[in-house]
Amino acid sequence: MTPTTAGSPGDQLAVVSQTGSTVTFFDAATHERLDVLRVPPQPHELCFDPDRRLLYCASTYRSGYYHANTGRSHEVTVIDVDTRTIVATLDISPDHAPHGLALDRTRSRLYVSVEATDTEPGGVVVIDTRTHARLGRISTMAPGPHWFTVTPDGRHGYATNKEAPFVSVVDLVRGVCTHRIPVPGSEGLAVAPDGRHVYVAAPKAEFPTPSPAPTALHVIDTATHETVRTLPTKGQTMPVHATADGTLLAGELRQATTSGGPLGTQLPGALTVFAPDTLTPRGEVQVGRFPLTITSSPDGRLAYVSGLLDNTVTVVDLQDLSPVTTLTVDRTDDSGAHGLAYIPAKN
Repeated sequence: MTPTTAGSPGDQLAVVSQTGSTVTFFDAATHERLDVLRVPPQPHELCFDPDRRLLYCASTYRSGYYHANTGRSHEVTVIDVDTRTIVATLDISPDHAPHGLALDRTRSRLYVSVEATDTEPGGVVVIDTRTHARLGRISTMAPGPHWFTVTPDGRHGYATNKEAPFVSVVDLVRGVCTHRIPVPGSEGLAVAPDGRHVYVAAPKAEFPTPSPAPTALHVIDTATHETVRTLPTKGQTMPVHATADGTLLAGELRQATTSGGPLGTQLPGALTVFAPDTLTPRGEVQVGRFPLTITSSPDGRLAYVSGLLDNTVTVVDLQDLSPVTTLTVDRTDDSGAHGLAYIPAKN
């Protein structure tokens, strides 16, 4: 019988290394490193399609990071998770700098958030997951949508925007941006399993000096497109994730002083856990420095938090709020572990 502090036998965890330009696969049950796959430079986020057992990996820049890069990339790598091999590379030109990835299984769509070009604002590129054909592009009316999520019914998408004072709401059926919800420059976001709420972290992280505005999670009602509640957090919040049972997870940066510091001077981060339904804080668990992405096991028992600067993934037992183990991937510079994907075993 599988212990509660491990994934199910045959499951995998995929982890991006931003400067290692790799995706590393771990056995989710034993935490053993299984394979390392080289991908184009500066991979950021991952998205798993369970119907076709394909993993999508967005490569954002040639080198560097947001507003400090040597050029924007335009590749999305397609990986067969059972053979752990690259089966295709999707060129999204003339769009560039793919960030967030979101899947609509009902209509077989992959949504890729992209930065603005010289002629168009930022937006979302739509790809058919059956053929990998480009189906179109939807503007989000902002310079650089970052994270992107889709409601469970596949009808609406939400994009956070670092440089715009709103969250973009996209009607995915009509292919238009319909609402701009007032939220100061935003970071991570997640949609509740029932689709009734979207959670957005704001304001965005600032370096070397943190934003003077208090950081919080904004709870948005997807029926009215209004913020109905804010959940205060202690540190600057970047990634946000909702588990299968509705538990809300937030990754918080922690600073040594109130005046902050440049990238690389942060203290260990924290995973803050909010209870389903009530969203009351249950507690927090220490994780690696600069938590950047969160995912969870399908049953909601385990959380995985990447620490970009420590180059680690902290595995957390969400039942008793304790760390289980720490995984490490290879890197060549300061930026290490980034995007994550939990991959259930093949039926």
